[in-house]
Amino acid sequence: MRHVEDGELMFGWNGQFLRVNLTKQKATVEKYDAQMARKFLGGRGFAIKILWDELKIGVDPLSPENLLVLAAGPLTGFALPSSGKLVVAAKSPLTGGYGDGNIGTHAAVHMRKAGYDAVIIEGKAEKPTVLLIQDATTEFLDAKELWGLNTFETEDKLRSLYGPTAGILSIGQGGENLVKFANIISQKGRGGGRPGMGAVMGSKNLKAIVILGSGELPAANPKELKALGAEAYREILTKPNYAFWKRQGTMMTIEWSQENSVLPTYNYSEGVFEDADAIGGFSMEKIKFTQRGCPNCNMICGNTVKDSDRKDSELDYENVAMLGSNIGVGDLKKVATLNRLADEFGLDTISLGNVIGFAMEASEKGLIKEKISWGDYKASRTLIEDIAYKRGLGGMLAEGVKFAAEKIGENASRFAVQVKGLEVSAYDCHAAPAMALSYATSAIGAHHKDAWVISWEVKVGRDRYSEEKVDKVIELQRIRGGFFECATACRLPWVELGFELEWYPKFLHAATGIEMSWEELNTIADRMYTLIRAFWVREYGKKWNREMDFPPAKWFETQLSKGNLKGAKLDRAKYEVMLKTYYKKRGWDERGIPTKTTLEKLGLKDEAKQLKKRVELWE
Repeated sequence: MRHVEDGELMFGWNGQFLRVNLTKQKATVEKYDAQMARKFLGGRGFAIKILWDELKIGVDPLSPENLLVLAAGPLTGFALPSSGKLVVAAKSPLTGGYGDGNIGTHAAVHMRKAGYDAVIIEGKAEKPTVLLIQDATTEFLDAKELWGLNTFETEDKLRSLYGPTAGILSIGQGGENLVKFANIISQKGRGGGRPGMGAVMGSKNLKAIVILGSGELPAANPKELKALGAEAYREILTKPNYAFWKRQGTMMTIEWSQENSVLPTYNYSEGVFEDADAIGGFSMEKIKFTQRGCPNCNMICGNTVKDSDRKDSELDYENVAMLGSNIGVGDLKKVATLNRLADEFGLDTISLGNVIGFAMEASEKGLIKEKISWGDYKASRTLIEDIAYKRGLGGMLAEGVKFAAEKIGENASRFAVQVKGLEVSAYDCHAAPAMALSYATSAIGAHHKDAWVISWEVKVGRDRYSEEKVDKVIELQRIRGGFFECATACRLPWVELGFELEWYPKFLHAATGIEMSWEELNTIADRMYTLIRAFWVREYGKKWNREMDFPPAKWFETQLSKGNLKGAKLDRAKYEVMLKTYYKKRGWDERGIPTKTTLEKLGLKDEAKQLKKRVELWE
């Protein structure tokens, strides 16, 4: 239990942040008030509020002035299903807008037990540094011996010092060399921060963060929370899909995507892959030897195999689709090797598979001098290392697919599969307008995390461009990108097993003592989502336009040539209508900018004034 500035007792939340200045090598504890907790809940909500309040407009994402925020929510760390999650956020060096990622890690639990709901990291260390947080003590350790090591080597060395369950976040050579889609790695397979959070760490000379906490989390009703948690864990075990989930995890999605013509193939040119069976969930089962999971999870999904180098590689759907079918590699052990190399170098596997696929198509079209053909495993492996070290073609691809396409020129932007500079994740949308809208309006650029609407869309019909689909995208953005990202807990029990949403207000009440309905939680989600949109507009200024909410040109301009949806492509005029409907329902204007009325209605009056000043510059 913590006292906060306004005198109100706080439960569930610790009521304090840790601010770390790397330049001054100083750490201070800051209290925040109950209103902050009520309005933004935690996690992504805290992250965007901190970044909005503290970053000056136009700050260079790779400068010391950018902030790296590690944020958790009021459910994080309690003995509740899949509560070991952490949001890592900053202004993105890849997109220039709001960037974040969600990572399952012991660091989330330890940070909360150390007494902090967020760690705010500013400045730049003079030399490579490890940030060590042990309860109330913060130290800045020399990382000279770690700089240049990959994430697995770094974690091994740190774990030998701080123990098997220490919270460790690190970057590899990708982050050190400021690759724009470098991410943060934990536990040799958990990755987070697709829009370059690893590069932000690298720009600060921050090689790793180690967190050890030993305190008790302050629950309003500890006995009730413990009983609810135990009951919830038992409930998950009873779900019909549990046994199959334990066997395959997200890898089951390879077969599903192939069946429904959404498996990204040859740089999203097709939705089916001739070797899909060879890289799917059943093939994975044959070579799987163990599983790994996040803290506090009883439906672990990190399927671990021996790759073609006989080394451990943790597989899930996204990395196999992007480093398999999307680049034409149909050997699962080889895909696993590419995935493991990405994790070691600290490169986001989704963006990595996307830029390699782009390079293969550019090579096929004769737009680059390098010869790299579809399915060329050896060339792909070499290119991954070249990206991590920014050598040759890899140096250009390290800036992201949008930059690479602009650099190449000609028609390369027509087949660069990205939104707002973030590479699209592993679902082809030639025939999925709702999922295309989800990608186009995601909070960070093209990512499935906010609204994985495609499974629902397949059931209700692919060819419709309806108001119902817009409603579903917003509903899922509120739950997935909103509640779960702020709470902060994993959405997979609900998504994959049907664990009922009604559990979560009960968890929140037992943890915080506050009754929160789903209507109130949706309002928090809308507030957070709208503030993130305001951040994008504030940063882009005159460059902002509604084209930034359009999916990749390829889905409008080329047809699928294979599978049961042969001939399909998106209809631009019909998509326009959906986007206009989306804006109206969000309370945003025809440019996709939140209106003053909407901001004030969501309790963002001061933010509305700041945005108005910025928008007036170009009205």
